[in-house]
Amino acid sequence: MALEQTPEDTDGQSGRLLDGLDHVAVITGDTERLIAFYAEVFDATVRYQVPGPGGGRISILQIGPATALNIYEIPGNSEARRQAPMFGRGRLDHLGLRAASRETFDLIRDRLIARDASDGFVTDFGPTLSLFFRDPDGLEAEVCVPNPAGRPGVHNPPGTPAPGYQPGVPSLSTTDGAGAAGAAGAAGAAG
Repeated sequence: MALEQTPEDTDGQSGRLLDGLDHVAVITGDTERLIAFYAEVFDATVRYQVPGPGGGRISILQIGPATALNIYEIPGNSEARRQAPMFGRGRLDHLGLRAASRETFDLIRDRLIARDASDGFVTDFGPTLSLFFRDPDGLEAEVCVPNPAGRPGVHNPPGTPAPGYQPGVPSLSTTDGAGAAGAAGAAGAAG
């Protein structure tokens, strides 16, 4: 299989589809203790909290300019208590990657759908659009991009569908340049 070449960035650097890690998700049995540690040691700040699975909660902790620690506290989940030596810890919960732009997010989404690695469902978390996938080894990962329609202070729980995206349907930005948001706007204008 031939490797695809990526376009050059506007600054002349070789093009990349990703702009680094967006977040790392961890499971804890004590959210307050974990937040206090990262705040005290690394000056991390809580961006927001939303209800989580099973009556738990999700806390988004800003640990860098574009990087967060997503803390999940789930009642009855004992994974946080399980300790193992290095290389015996198993997989990460999931890996969060940040797309370089909305256009590259759509391109990555289309490639994942084409490889049956994702159903294409895009979650609107408010400030972020999110797409989950599984790699060939079964590791669950996520691609994120800032939401151009996000509103300050609005944070949505997992499973909130992003307007303009249909599961399994490729993004229009990779076929006609309009983009998923453009398609949603056109559909709204036509109706």
